[in-house]
Amino acid sequence: QVQLVESGGGMVQAGASLRLSCAASGLRFSSYWMAWFRQAPGKEREFVAIISPTNGNTDFGDYVKGRFTIERDNAKKMVYLQMNSLVPEDTAAYYCAADRATHWNLVSNPNEYDYWGQGTQVTVSS
Repeated sequence: QVQLVESGGGMVQAGASLRLSCAASGLRFSSYWMAWFRQAPGKEREFVAIISPTNGNTDFGDYVKGRFTIERDNAKKMVYLQMNSLVPEDTAAYYCAADRATHWNLVSNPNEYDYWGQGTQVTVSS
C-alpha cells in the first residue's frame, strides 16, 4: 500500500524555521511529482510547493515564495519542505501529496493528486 508520512511540525515563534519531512513507500517514488499543501481550520486546502520527479524543477504558492524551499532525495524516497521566516499566517496542518503525472497549470488543485499523507501541524506564534 502507498504511504506518505509527514513529520517535523511543531510550535515555533514568528521568524523561526522548520524543516518538514515526508517519507514515501509503496510507490515508484522517482516517477511522482511531490507536493506540499496546507490547510488551516475552516479554510480550503492551499498549494504550498511542488517538485518534479527527477530534474529538480519547482514551483511555490504566492505567499511562500522566497521563504520556503522544497527538495527531494529519490534514493531515500523523501521529500522536504524548508520553511524560513515563519509568520502566524503559516499556521496550518501541512500535507504531503504525490501525483504520477501533472501539468504546471494544475499543480495547485488538490483534486489532481493521487496520494496524501496524514498531515503534520505547524503553529507559529507572534
